[in-house]
Order: sequence, then C-alpha cells, then structure tokens
Amino acid sequence: MEKKPFVPQGPRPRPNQGPRRNDRNAAKDPYNTNERIRAREVRLVGDNVEPGIYTIQEALRKAEELELDLIEISPTAEPPVCKILDYQKFLYQQKKRQKEQKAKATKVVVKEIRFGPQTDDHDYNFKLKHAIGFLQEGSKVKAYVFFKGRAILFKEQGEVLLLRFANDLEEYGKVEQMPVLEGKRMIIMISPKKK
Repeated sequence: MEKKPFVPQGPRPRPNQGPRRNDRNAAKDPYNTNERIRAREVRLVGDNVEPGIYTIQEALRKAEELELDLIEISPTAEPPVCKILDYQKFLYQQKKRQKEQKAKATKVVVKEIRFGPQTDDHDYNFKLKHAIGFLQEGSKVKAYVFFKGRAILFKEQGEVLLLRFANDLEEYGKVEQMPVLEGKRMIIMISPKKK
C-alpha cells in the first residue's frame, strides 16, 4: 500500500461570498444595512428624505449623498421600510430605548407565606404582620396551607384560615385568586392595592 504525501489544504474557497469578517458581522447585526438589503424596492421614511417608495439603487444613492447608512427598519413590510441614518448612532438609540423600557417595567415580586392546617394565633399574627409589610412594599403575597399526610382531612380548616387571612389583609391588598387546592397545598393570591 502506497502512502500519499500530506498536503495541507487551507480554507476552502466559498463561492459567491465576500470576506469572512463581513459574514461574522452580519450575524451580529440585528438590522440589514446598505448592500445587505435584498429587496428591489424600499419605503423610505425619516427626517432627511422625502418619504416614499424608491428602488434600492435610488435609496442607496441618497444614503451615499448624505454620507449615512440605509437601515432596514421593518423587513417584513411590503415593501420593506428603511431609514437613512448613521448606523452606530441608530444602534445606540435602540439600546438606550430598551434600557428605558426595562427601567419602566415593574418587576412583580411574589412572597410566600406558609401555614399549617392548625396554625395557632401567635404564629398567625406573626405571619400576618409579615404579609402586611410585603403588601406595603408592593409585593404580591402567595399564602398557602400545606397538608402533611392525613392532615388533608382538615382542608375545610385550611380554607377558613386562608379566608380569615384575606379578610385581615383587606385594607392592604385585594384577593386575586380564592383558595384553591393544588395537590397537598391550598393556595390564595393577594395583590397589593394601588396607592
């Protein structure tokens, strides 16, 4: 058997594709820009152009005249909507807008309080104080009675306990979900009242 000499092959040529670096950037960029826009016609919008439908060549020429980028804003529209802007500035504005939206979005925190079917008054009052504190800070309260073993026979007691709990919290929060038995837990949800 004759051994063939080892010949290093190097990277294989990739037909009809530009340099590799651009492909990597294409994967990172969320928007198609300039030559990467594949539509024949685009709808131009924005401050520095006359809104309307243009061929891709006209739109690219206008962007080049203004020394800016043609950015595909809405690729699913017919024809795709594009803007002529500085791409880096556009990305910066998008990130800034997302940060503002994130800051405005309120995060719902759910605090859990666990009872047994035969919780005594001292424990009940202690947990009630905690629930009042949670509701005042804007958190939801998920209170539940956990039934161990044969304690499931006392599910009526658990329901009465949760309804009493909801009644005592009436001025701080409103009942979102009445007591429901899920497996070995009877659960009630209370959300804070808006101030």
